[in-house]
Amino acid sequence: MHRCLRWLKLFLIPFLVVQAHSQSRIDCNALQSRILGETVHYCVMLPPGYDTATAGHSPRRYPVLYFLHGLGDNEQTIFKGGGWDLIQDLRQKGQLSDFLVVTPEGKRSFYINSADGLIPYSDFFIREFIPYIESHYSVRRERSARAISGFSMGGYGALRFAFAYPELFSSVSAQSAALLTEPPHQSGLLGAVFGNPIDLRHWNQNSAFVLAKRNRTSIRTSGLSIYFNCGREDEFGFDKGALELHRQLQAEGIQHEYHIYPGNHGAEYFLAHLGEALLVHSRVFAAAK
Repeated sequence: MHRCLRWLKLFLIPFLVVQAHSQSRIDCNALQSRILGETVHYCVMLPPGYDTATAGHSPRRYPVLYFLHGLGDNEQTIFKGGGWDLIQDLRQKGQLSDFLVVTPEGKRSFYINSADGLIPYSDFFIREFIPYIESHYSVRRERSARAISGFSMGGYGALRFAFAYPELFSSVSAQSAALLTEPPHQSGLLGAVFGNPIDLRHWNQNSAFVLAKRNRTSIRTSGLSIYFNCGREDEFGFDKGALELHRQLQAEGIQHEYHIYPGNHGAEYFLAHLGEALLVHSRVFAAAK
């Protein structure tokens, strides 16, 4: 009996070690932002074997994908809402390369500096958050290893960051991005960010359409990989904005991938097509090695 138990332990220990190293893990933490003057929470999904690979004198450094959540969500939503299982499944199938997925808390900021200057979120993200991640995690710091993505409000933020700073990101993806071709007549939830009434100058300064046109040359020459999709039955009408962006990028001669699928503006639609967006970034990261 004791011999059997000893044999079982010898068999199971290597198996459990392999299992532990084959799993990703999530590190959720917070930083005290000097620019925002408040605590900002974030989560990082670390790839399998991260701790072992980054130990020692020659640590491995990984690419990083910044993922921006939607309005009403938070930095944990993608992982609690099925994203964790999806990423794990893609990695186990060998379809997804190893990279960090970083999700900052964005609240209702739309990831831009507010019109009244009280919430300079864009400044925080570019000048404070990215440097913080790059100094606290084992990531590569070159443009080819940095990407950005998002859903809804986060999709708006991802496209806005990529078009405003094409020199910083090698790829961008957006699902059901909050793209409005015209500013709304009623500011509503947007008032705290875009002004009440809407500050048209501020709106245009942060418009993906305006930025794509203004920076078309640098976007083209940078080779920025662009992917976005939207549900045909999007209840906010963001499918119209996605189509308009597609047509504009075509007219500007900017390479991109655009899809319109059946579905509305919900979690089910997001998860159904999240894998496509992740694979775009994985391919770009792999090509840069």
